[in-house]
Amino acid sequence: MALITETHLRTQLVKGIPNPYLLKEGDRLTPAAADFLKDRGIALRSAQSSNPRILPGIPVGVSNRHVHLSAEHVQALFGAGYTLTPLRELTQQGQFAARETVALLGPKSIIQQVRILGPSRGASQVEISRTDGYALGIHPPVRLSGDIQGTPGITLVGASGVVVLQQGLIIAKNHVHMSPDDARLFEVNQGDRLIVQTAGERPLIFTETVVRVSAQYSLDFHIDIDEANAAHLNSGDQVQVIGRNGEIMSTERR
Repeated sequence: MALITETHLRTQLVKGIPNPYLLKEGDRLTPAAADFLKDRGIALRSAQSSNPRILPGIPVGVSNRHVHLSAEHVQALFGAGYTLTPLRELTQQGQFAARETVALLGPKSIIQQVRILGPSRGASQVEISRTDGYALGIHPPVRLSGDIQGTPGITLVGASGVVVLQQGLIIAKNHVHMSPDDARLFEVNQGDRLIVQTAGERPLIFTETVVRVSAQYSLDFHIDIDEANAAHLNSGDQVQVIGRNGEIMSTERR
């Protein structure tokens, strides 16, 4: 099995590219390679079985900087007895963007009006992009949400108070939310790593996308704003799973 790129195809131009071009079991074409063949009128022929397993695309959810707060910190920032006010629902069941925002105060600068996501959690956590980190003067590690042990802290400024977090600042690792039914369809388990391919003008491959499974989850590929900009992705776009746990899979697009 192989990942066939445009560069690989160009090296075959001297000898001539066969038409149709034969895809062996497990071979995958990058979007640029597929366009390269299409522009030259070269058809594709698959050596796979006549009934290959078909996987759906996964919708993209682009996540900008945001804050998750404990109930204690909600009250410290906005007043005793205060609860977050839902502004709009998010794609994941029971989660919402709140009307409330905070400012992030770092060693170099301050970022205003950072959205709080609800409901409140057991521990406060701030998710930023690497670009935000440069602006703030703090360089947090890439972590899955909830894995905050040993991470940097940051100061939060609310309408009625200030909270100094001792830890909890991360760059969120890209991941896919799946329901148990989705996990069975993609033949993956909690913690597996997917190889995810994007399309468009700047196609990219994410090789270590973590699977998170819950009955409350809807199918969603979560990336931060830096990753989305690099791949020219917007929320609602779709990506394709081409492998898992380091191996390219034999699949076809829907």
